[in-house]
Amino acid sequence: MNPSAPRPPPAQALTHYENFPVASWLCPPRLRPAIAAIYWFARTADDLADEGDAPAQTRLDDLSTFKNDLLAIARHAPHSGRWPEVFEPLTPVLRDFELPVTLLTQLLAAFEQDVHFTSEGRRYENDTELLDYCTRSANPVGRLLLHLYGVSDAASLKQSDQICSALQLINFWQDVKVDAARARWYITAQALQQFGVTEADLLNDSAYPNATQLIAAYARSARSLILNGASLACRIPGRAGWELRLVVQGGLRILDKIEALNFETWRSRPKLGLMDFPVMLWRAWRMG
Repeated sequence: MNPSAPRPPPAQALTHYENFPVASWLCPPRLRPAIAAIYWFARTADDLADEGDAPAQTRLDDLSTFKNDLLAIARHAPHSGRWPEVFEPLTPVLRDFELPVTLLTQLLAAFEQDVHFTSEGRRYENDTELLDYCTRSANPVGRLLLHLYGVSDAASLKQSDQICSALQLINFWQDVKVDAARARWYITAQALQQFGVTEADLLNDSAYPNATQLIAAYARSARSLILNGASLACRIPGRAGWELRLVVQGGLRILDKIEALNFETWRSRPKLGLMDFPVMLWRAWRMG
């Protein structure tokens, strides 16, 4: 077996719905194992933080062990063996592509933050705090991919951060119904107060004009943010650029679906389907 090839993902991870393709046929073939390894690292750590019914301390302990395994393979030491499907393919990727380990630890810090916020019933006070969270939960992924593509200029890094933060926010506004039911709140206290909405409103399958206005405002902001970064996809050459175009269009398509639901995502969760792909492909081609 090729040691750098991605191992089969954990059975639990196969059940995850994803908005965007991972290591798809559009990615340069030489980068697919690296992209898959990064994805399963992030996906598994996210599951440790969010999935199942483990108590908060167990989740934090598991994330600590997961981080220690990452740091171990980064210094060419053995990992614990708990997650071989993650760390065995990641080991040669760290070495061959000289991945910045700090970006991976930032992702783990975001997952730890999720555990603390959920278990302690904490809320983000304002959008500045929420965007700060995105700098750890989303932006490192884009920077890791740019590292693989050999792109490191400041303008590209900024646009990558804009795209990734927007995608994270789009996911939040898409998942209001799911997250609220699990006591995960990304709508900020400031926004609730501004629009006169309570958390109880978002746990009720009823129409609330104020809540509609709140989600609509968040959706407009996310659309503006992703469009600010979108031209990055046109500067990255080849298949990698086309993959990024589709990622951008996937985010915009979800925003279209949120709007089609009258922004009532606390009542219904929009998803991408097979019929959305031709629309996304057409729009990706028209990006220039």
